[in-house]
Amino acid sequence: MNVLFIHQNFPAQFVHLAPALAADPNNDIRALTPSNRPCPAGVKLHTYNIKRSSSKEIHPWLGDMETKTIRAEAAFWGAMQLKKEGFIPDLIIAHPGWGESLFLKDVWPHAKLALYCEFYYQAVGGDVNFDPEFSTPELDMACRLRLKNANFDLHLLQADAGISPTHYQRSTFPKHFQDKISVIHDGIDTNRIKPNPKVTMRLNGMELTKNDEIITFVNRNLEPMRGYHIFMRALPKILKDNPNARVIIVGGDDVSYGSKPPSDTTWKQHFLNEVCDQLDLTRVHFVGKLPYPDFIQLLQLSTVHVYLTYPFVLSWSLLEAMSAGCVIVASDTAPVREVIKHNETGLLVDFFDANALSEKVSYLLENSNGRKRLGGSAREFVIRNYDLKTICLSKQELWVHKSIN
Repeated sequence: MNVLFIHQNFPAQFVHLAPALAADPNNDIRALTPSNRPCPAGVKLHTYNIKRSSSKEIHPWLGDMETKTIRAEAAFWGAMQLKKEGFIPDLIIAHPGWGESLFLKDVWPHAKLALYCEFYYQAVGGDVNFDPEFSTPELDMACRLRLKNANFDLHLLQADAGISPTHYQRSTFPKHFQDKISVIHDGIDTNRIKPNPKVTMRLNGMELTKNDEIITFVNRNLEPMRGYHIFMRALPKILKDNPNARVIIVGGDDVSYGSKPPSDTTWKQHFLNEVCDQLDLTRVHFVGKLPYPDFIQLLQLSTVHVYLTYPFVLSWSLLEAMSAGCVIVASDTAPVREVIKHNETGLLVDFFDANALSEKVSYLLENSNGRKRLGGSAREFVIRNYDLKTICLSKQELWVHKSIN
């Protein structure tokens, strides 16, 4: 079986699937990407070069499509070189979000195309205009999103199969294609990510243990899409009501999703400035982006973990926190509700209600029996439904074989 993976930041979501397929000596597994990230064992890496940038003199609604077309053209020529070298894939597995795979069926017309269906944008009912504080006044937003989705539409016309990590993410795609999309999560290594009652961590010269009251909050980048502003507004009451608690905040200063912050600042600083005079900043620790082993150690240390998001893509960090046995307070939004069952695997709170968030965090800090029950249930839920080795990876491999046949 010959399989070609396409992703601008490979291995990304294919970090487990690609090497699993490559472990079979009968398979020839390749990846086409502009990235120079380390490649999983057994996967042969081929890079393509982006030779031009977007033009400035173009209709503003078409800027996104031009960027994707530039990538698609570069990947096309990279694929042509692969074809010249004699590689013919039975299956192309691609994340279509950056346009790279748009013309690959023109290189290999008989190859099957399977898409990682992460999210299809919506003018109503998704992340756009979910938060009134950041709603766009642009009357043409629906038009812009329609053109943004044109890349997906062109992919869906060619695709033979799809995969989505959650039912909600699958539901965002056009109904005519949903029957082709299997819901299979990328998988969580629950053997690696598990509770550790003996965990310790040094922070600013302090030795932290499970006896400390630690509240954790994690974003790739600290921004409104993942509820950073709501969390910061809840902090004054949380710290006032829990004088022994410390807050550890993980995340960078860039923007992963949504709008940019006001000029000359970051979202992190913008919302910190809003509440800093109400906080004891010696108890609030911004640690930036942590190496993965340190991140897992922090989850194991956490007393209460907070996860907030607009209706959007589900973060790996939530399921990783559950696997680590974290006690979680999360936003009552899709697709969070697929994994956090209120008062079973965590507590749900209205995304916008900072006061309710602070009350639920305080309740859990004071309730050790409740924490033990919820944390244990969260881990068991992930083991039963999202474990990498016993659940997700075997389903992904079966999906690959079905996509070819």
